[in-house]
Amino acid sequence: MTVVAVPATLPRPDLVLSRLPDTSPLSADEAAELYAAMFKDVVRAADASGGELLVNYRAADDLPDRYDSDPEAELRALTAAAVNDIVDVRFEVQVGSNRAARVGNTITHLLDEEGVRSAAVADPRAPLLGRSQIDSAAMKLRTNELVLGPAAGGRIYFAGCTEPIDFEDVYRPPALETFSTRGHDAGHDIEFVESLPVVEDGDDLLTLCSRIRSRVTAGRIVPQYTTELLDDLGLFVTDEDGEAVLVRE
Repeated sequence: MTVVAVPATLPRPDLVLSRLPDTSPLSADEAAELYAAMFKDVVRAADASGGELLVNYRAADDLPDRYDSDPEAELRALTAAAVNDIVDVRFEVQVGSNRAARVGNTITHLLDEEGVRSAAVADPRAPLLGRSQIDSAAMKLRTNELVLGPAAGGRIYFAGCTEPIDFEDVYRPPALETFSTRGHDAGHDIEFVESLPVVEDGDDLLTLCSRIRSRVTAGRIVPQYTTELLDDLGLFVTDEDGEAVLVRE
């Protein structure tokens, strides 16, 4: 069984998706709503897969003083709304000074201290990640030590390991190549699952919105919470002078 960790933070303006207000039609508050919706879709997919879901949250002490909230309680409430039974979900605080350190600590602890066969990290900003991709990655991890999910711009939305790698600065762009190099240096066999969008800026949101709208038209499975929010916000992609543009109704 693969333990799938979803590293998340409090869905608040300026804490999450901070580039969206300047690069898309969304406000900072709406960007935080989008983050919460995408998080719910990702934890739902991980919970529905054959793996074990672990929500890794940033502690309140690690957040600016103006955010007087309980991150675990809030993320637990979001998770409870998305999964069948929250009793089966683990919640643990992130440990580390930066993203790479926090992910590295989580994966290494699971593999070395808990002795799980495989451990993975899934980006909560990749709502098209579904059960099929997670289960496909788990299958590939039976014969490969490192499995990566590529995203645009050399980024990744998923990384699974059966043996640790050197995680120092592992998200240095292009993260896909950095992860691959670290896996190669460790002597690991490396595999990949399909490429999916990770939402950080307006271009990413345009790509996600277009893919979701296309899947709705085709009658295919879509991430429920993200799709509902995009509908509520009236976001869609249109043509302006031969270019795809993200607009609101």
